[in-house]
Amino acid sequence: MKKKYFIYQLLPRLFGNSSSANVFNGTIEENGCGKFNNITIDILKKIKDNGYTHVWYIGILAHASTTDYSVYGIPKEFPEIIKGKAGSPYAIRDYYDVDPDLAVNVQERMAEFEQLIKRTHEIGLKVIIDNVPNHVARNYKSVSKPLNISDFGENDDVTKAFSPQNNFYYLPGQHLEIVHRHGNIKENKYVEFPAKVTGNDSFTNRPSQNDWFDTVKLNYGVDYLNNNEEWFDPIPDTWYKMKDILMFWADKGVDGFRCDMAEMVPVAFWRWSIPQIKAKHPGIIFIAEIYNPSMYRVFIDKNCFDFLYDKVGLYDVLRDVSCGYRPSSDISFTLNNVGDIQKNMLNFMENHDEQRIASDYFLKNGTKGKAAMIVTSCINTNPVMVYAGQELGEKGMDEEGFSGRNGRTSIFDYWSLSTLRRWNNNGLWNDNLLTQEEKDLATFYKNLINLCNDEDAISGGLFYDLMPANYENNEFDSTRLFAFLRGYEKDILLVVANFDSSEKKCTVEIPMHAFSFMHFNNKSEGLLIPLLNKSSEDISFRNDKSSILKIAAHSGEIYRISFM
Repeated sequence: MKKKYFIYQLLPRLFGNSSSANVFNGTIEENGCGKFNNITIDILKKIKDNGYTHVWYIGILAHASTTDYSVYGIPKEFPEIIKGKAGSPYAIRDYYDVDPDLAVNVQERMAEFEQLIKRTHEIGLKVIIDNVPNHVARNYKSVSKPLNISDFGENDDVTKAFSPQNNFYYLPGQHLEIVHRHGNIKENKYVEFPAKVTGNDSFTNRPSQNDWFDTVKLNYGVDYLNNNEEWFDPIPDTWYKMKDILMFWADKGVDGFRCDMAEMVPVAFWRWSIPQIKAKHPGIIFIAEIYNPSMYRVFIDKNCFDFLYDKVGLYDVLRDVSCGYRPSSDISFTLNNVGDIQKNMLNFMENHDEQRIASDYFLKNGTKGKAAMIVTSCINTNPVMVYAGQELGEKGMDEEGFSGRNGRTSIFDYWSLSTLRRWNNNGLWNDNLLTQEEKDLATFYKNLINLCNDEDAISGGLFYDLMPANYENNEFDSTRLFAFLRGYEKDILLVVANFDSSEKKCTVEIPMHAFSFMHFNNKSEGLLIPLLNKSSEDISFRNDKSSILKIAAHSGEIYRISFM
């Protein structure tokens, strides 16, 4: 059976950095930077052994930073229009280039990335990178594009606020005024006239510090200031340019794209471009970062996106349940909202935009996220993503520079993370420097993920929610426990998660309908065999008498129901 996708997200700039200097707002010379070459065969083997099927490398595309590479023919940037010293990986300065920070030999940077793709494939993992279609760096200029391709904005009529064939939106007659200041910027040297519209649809020449001031919006033929009028015939020039970019990276062997803020780009573009990429590269996957549930089904229809972020649904409710803000029964209602497309949702408990589970703003300890991770991993056949360091309980409580102490790991600064740095151990990639708690948590993630792929009932089986059958069960706390079945052919699993801060004793009522739903001809008695905590004892099971289960705090168990 096809494996369930588990995606390991990592930022090479952080992942491979073994420097412990961590100077506040430090330069690349002061704080160092991970490289493509730091992601060796050895660590890729460990990622594969940990159960992952894909690696999402973020920060690959060349993006604006304050580091000067002009000696290599790369235009020097302007600090006043860059977030942090390292810059945002989502302020792309050249779609056809890779970030020079990540190369040992800057002149061979593309070859070094191509070797990383090759290494990843040799281990049996697939490669996902970002596509950033909605906006580009303020000072975008491609020095690596093919000769037959014109640059974004090169042929724009800048006298018009909107033209279907322009690549950007303009504010004619207005200069850009940079309101935001950060760091030790003494003066503005960057000149933009006429001002371009900022990436988060901010139609002002004075974008604020809360705007995506380091980016400009790409024009896909939607006139936002005139009732969102669409000009898609003839096909806008931006469509062709972005399709060519997607094809360029697909041709290099990339196996998938996570499309940044995909819903800010008209779905008509995706329906036009994605089938063309898939026709040439069968099996390639497209993941949409999307936060509008009313658009979910539109974005997966017509051979468009394969998977969608489940942030405003499952992530949000699991976070609230884990923190004690909502009852665990709310998970059922959230799942029902996407019931018919659950297989298309990408589940996660961390990514680069969200606060770390172990941060002071979430659960303060990574081990307390076990219950949520069991649910998000086992709930259906859809893919699951883990952010590098999550499995070690990374707290994300550093104050790096541009990124303050906010519970997130900075994507804007040159930095290294204590957990990843100690795991790296100067390229040895072992657990010699990890604490026992970090080792135990990493073992839990490894066991859970491999179990999900080893068990056909999880990777490809049916789902049955047991919560409705247990609302009246006095021996089941439906505010802190969550239970469901997964089944495939003659195999059936019971999953119980405990979001409480103390161990829960409970019984779980399994209605006869559940067995018939899964086409399972059950017998009267058998055993509940624990699969996550294999040292635990088997539990006797009978249809007419509920078994008493003990579920550890902030954790859970997966039982195989084995009938005599």
